[in-house]
Amino acid sequence: MPLLHMLWLMFLFFLMLAWIWVIIGVISDIFRSKDLGGWGKGFWALFIIIIPWLGVLCYLIVRGSGMQERSLHMLVESEKMQRAYIKEAAGASVADEIAKLADLRDKGIVTEEEFKVHKAKLLA
Repeated sequence: MPLLHMLWLMFLFFLMLAWIWVIIGVISDIFRSKDLGGWGKGFWALFIIIIPWLGVLCYLIVRGSGMQERSLHMLVESEKMQRAYIKEAAGASVADEIAKLADLRDKGIVTEEEFKVHKAKLLA
């Protein structure tokens, strides 16, 4: 097999991978978009499935400017959810627990001795 033929096949392979990447990016943007209704999403998906090159080109021309904004918004929301989950899973910090105990002591729900015992447990 000649060297140029192998290089051409490698070029076509990477071109196909890039095309698949673009298709996945556009289709995920279609379904991620909150400003499109069901009919709009269906129209764009059908257009891209029936006439892929023209469909992707039209989508990028018409709605391409908002793709980065929608992607960034999704990343920010994902990070917020991740931080909330980590905070929930980790529980409150020792300082938060001591502040809650001090509040309970000030309200008279917990005595001074109970406060000292629980504080010692938290600091241990």
